Amino acid sequence: MKNRLRRLVKDDSGATAIEYGLIAALVAVVVVGSLTLMRPQLQATFAAITTALTP
Repeated sequence: MKNRLRRLVKDDSGATAIEYGLIAALVAVVVVGSLTLMRPQLQATFAAITTALTP
């Protein structure tokens, strides 16, 4: 029983997964925030592309 408890205490693979999850969440927040700020420019660009492609 002591052996299992020691292995459980020393196991840090769960911490690594949580760290990767936090990094992914931070990247997602930055991407959403930047796309929100660029929304008017993106709409104008796609409107221009649509106009250029319309026969």
